[in-house]
Amino acid sequence: MQDSGRGHTIGSVWMVSREYDGLAGAGGVKDVCRQLAEALARDGGCRVRVILPRYGFMDAAALGFTPLELPSRRTDGPCAERRRRAFAVEMNYTDRERREDVSIWERREEGLTIFLVEAVRFAEKLGVYTYTAAEEEKTPWQRQGSGHYDYFAMNILLQKAALDLMLLLDEAPDVIHCQDGHAATLAAMARENSGYRHFFSETGLVVTIHNAGLGYHQEVGDLAFARAVTGLPQSVVRRSRLGPAFDPFVAAAGYACINTVSEQYARELQETREDARTGWLGHRLLQRGVRIIGITNGINPADIDPTRPGQLGLAAAFDPLRGDLAGKRRCKEDMLSLLAGRGGVSGVEQFGTLSRDADLPLFTFIGRLTAQKGVDVLLPALAGLAGEDRGFQALILGSGDPDLEKALAAMTGQDEISGRCCFLKGYHPGLANRIYAAGDFFLIPSRYEPCGLTDYMAQLLGNLPIVHHVGGLVKVLDGRTGFSYRKHTPEALARAMRRALALFRDDPAGIRTMQRQAVEEILEHHTWDKVMASYLALYRDAQAMACAPVNVHQSSGE
Repeated sequence: MQDSGRGHTIGSVWMVSREYDGLAGAGGVKDVCRQLAEALARDGGCRVRVILPRYGFMDAAALGFTPLELPSRRTDGPCAERRRRAFAVEMNYTDRERREDVSIWERREEGLTIFLVEAVRFAEKLGVYTYTAAEEEKTPWQRQGSGHYDYFAMNILLQKAALDLMLLLDEAPDVIHCQDGHAATLAAMARENSGYRHFFSETGLVVTIHNAGLGYHQEVGDLAFARAVTGLPQSVVRRSRLGPAFDPFVAAAGYACINTVSEQYARELQETREDARTGWLGHRLLQRGVRIIGITNGINPADIDPTRPGQLGLAAAFDPLRGDLAGKRRCKEDMLSLLAGRGGVSGVEQFGTLSRDADLPLFTFIGRLTAQKGVDVLLPALAGLAGEDRGFQALILGSGDPDLEKALAAMTGQDEISGRCCFLKGYHPGLANRIYAAGDFFLIPSRYEPCGLTDYMAQLLGNLPIVHHVGGLVKVLDGRTGFSYRKHTPEALARAMRRALALFRDDPAGIRTMQRQAVEEILEHHTWDKVMASYLALYRDAQAMACAPVNVHQSSGE
């Protein structure tokens, strides 16, 4: 399908990301990057390139990648037959000029090419963003779960390698799409640095904020280092501050179209005091004249299709869209049987057990165990509800805050919920699919949520979400495709859970109707082939921004 919207056709897109589903992932960025890239290549008529690091846990050859040879740009003369695989990237420190060697792996798919950046800095990392237990065992100061000490240099190396590769391949794409703060500095470097700004002068730049919360900006407090390693002018570094630190999102202001992953989250960042959770990033961007565009993430339903149970590891097939739910009950019975005893689940640590009674409604939760995900609200809500109602069960999968992990483990042994509450510490995607399919209700009590993808996954598997009405979770329609509540308190969550229990017990047909409506809503509004149209419009805006008249001395002062 060609881009049939207003304006010109977008022919080529490069995405720069630290994550990509099936290769490296830690959150929703991986899903968005892959699914949007595939939709653009499949349905948008675009030639798509994605570039990310080759981390130490990735076997590039086994994943189908081959080394990329860089051809000479001359077709005749002594350099015509020149072939090389490595190139050097400028990565200066404040006390010395320096370069880092990189090479590129390549894997081609239909309309889509994925590049991996091979470099020592990436190869020595066994996790996407944090150190692993294996790294801590080898080097004690690299504490498991703590962020990489050189995170900012990792980000800049990826972004510069991406820009350099485009130069070497003589590809100035229509749009470069930068995924999150890890890639956002690219916008300023592409417009300001001498080696890039002329080559990419007609390339549109887009930066997507996946999470604007404090700790997600990839900011750096050492301004001298930021200037040295990025090569940006001092005036640009100074005006890219949020508080005292250089902030990649602020750096992108004025150079790129900036969006986030839902319309409601965009409004919260720039129109409400919820922006305090970001360090006032949204309002700082407004001061710079930047309005954040909201585009709600989509999903590819074919990836979460219960009519094809083999690809998800489910016990049986079912179809919420057509009311065929006998297989869903078998999936529930399968999970309850697994968790009726202890030690039956490999790869995670089990606390508590569940009853085999599939008639009991099952609440489920899958996610990071943090206050941002609302686990501090979930715990008292579950405990309070269990004290008054013994007719339900709860299953939680995840890891995170050690104090919350301990509290969940302890709760499974409390008299009022013992034998009806199970906490699986850890994560495995196959197990997650089985839990989505087994559950009746899916709890998402997030304090804030830029978009949320787990509500889509749950709905496609007949698991009705119960959500805090915030950010991207407002797409769950109360009483139609799930349940929602507005106050971020245990009492409000418990009231929503009681409503769900009442409907489950008193109106089974109503539950089936909601399950069907939830899938219909996704198919009508939230598939990537529909969301893609909004991104193509944003890409056209970014190209128009690139080609607009600019002050050639823009960086000469504040």
